[in-house]
Amino acid sequence: MGHAASALYASRLGEMVLRIEDIDRGRCRAEFEAGIYEDLAWLGVEYPTPVVRQSERFGEYERALSRLSEEGLLFPCFCTRAEIRREVERAGAAPHGPDGPVYPGTCRSLSSQERSERTAAGEAYALRLDMAESVRRFPSLVWRDDVRGEQRAVPESFGDVVLARKDTPASYHLCVTVDDAAQEVGLVTRGEDLFDATHVHRLLQAVLGLPTPGYSHHRLLLGPDGKKLSKRDGAETVRAMRESGVTAEEVRRRAGGE
Repeated sequence: MGHAASALYASRLGEMVLRIEDIDRGRCRAEFEAGIYEDLAWLGVEYPTPVVRQSERFGEYERALSRLSEEGLLFPCFCTRAEIRREVERAGAAPHGPDGPVYPGTCRSLSSQERSERTAAGEAYALRLDMAESVRRFPSLVWRDDVRGEQRAVPESFGDVVLARKDTPASYHLCVTVDDAAQEVGLVTRGEDLFDATHVHRLLQAVLGLPTPGYSHHRLLLGPDGKKLSKRDGAETVRAMRESGVTAEEVRRRAGGE
């Protein structure tokens, strides 16, 4: 129902662009994608075709990463998640950001030689954005949300975010920033749970020389327990409602689309 509400919200604001964000190939399934098309058609939500698929745009993300590297704003991080967790625990009062404990910067100060040697040796690594240097170059960024008004960007609260790793060629932050610009999206509509991520996206727009769209972060649909509706927690799917005889008009009403 939450996905239906988001689609209906976007479709009321103008021409809605549908994008298949299938970077995480381990979790994506053809039947899930087919279900999206089926649900949207049943709800009467239209969008232009062909639909952009992120799994077909790895070259664009690689070019963006190369630009950041040339600008000296990327560094390889060889730490495992377990090592980062232990380092954060040792630090005691480690700062926390929207995504949890902030990366302590363990690999940021490695020399160019050590980075090259470890990379050449085949060590796995993630590519992180040098947040401090990025913010130093672009210190006064703003963006506007239709609901909350003008916002001053504070991406530093996220620390050195991961933009790519071995099992995921590009992160959500990088992909949506590049794709929003490529698709000439004028208004990004998404749930308010992604509000904080926009601070990072505004910084990436600046360092990559991309335009800044408007944003509209809509409220979330919550269950009786006050938590966001989730299939993991047994929330009923649109397909299940359809098969049980619930009409599209009723689903639109429940989702706030009418």
